Amino acid sequence: MKDKNMNKNILKIALALMAIIFAGQTIFAQAKKSTKSVTEYKVTFMELGSVRCIPCQKMTAVLESIKKKYPKQVKVEFYDVWTAEGKPMGTKYGIRSIPTQIFLDKNGNEYFRHVGYFPEEELVKILKKGDVQ
Repeated sequence: MKDKNMNKNILKIALALMAIIFAGQTIFAQAKKSTKSVTEYKVTFMELGSVRCIPCQKMTAVLESIKKKYPKQVKVEFYDVWTAEGKPMGTKYGIRSIPTQIFLDKNGNEYFRHVGYFPEEELVKILKKGDVQ
């Protein structure tokens, strides 16, 4: 009976260790992937808003233009903070009004933030502060 219990315990420990190793590999792979995306672009430009917000809807054309003009230099992201998927980003960045634009440098550090509609000409000036040519 002791051997049977000992075998069960060994099996449980082995499964637990395998789960820890797998989780570690997954976390490492995700960290490696996110690091790549941070260093791949000079700037990450995030728009935190909602598809139901009028000023946010007006920003859509600006986001699309930036994507086309700077495809290899600027990573453009949109988060609808009024949805379950986007709400965590709104919380993470302490969003109180929308639209809010956040600019991250190549290391993922925030270097500028703007609230409200942001004309493209003004936005490009901020991108250039992030070394976008």
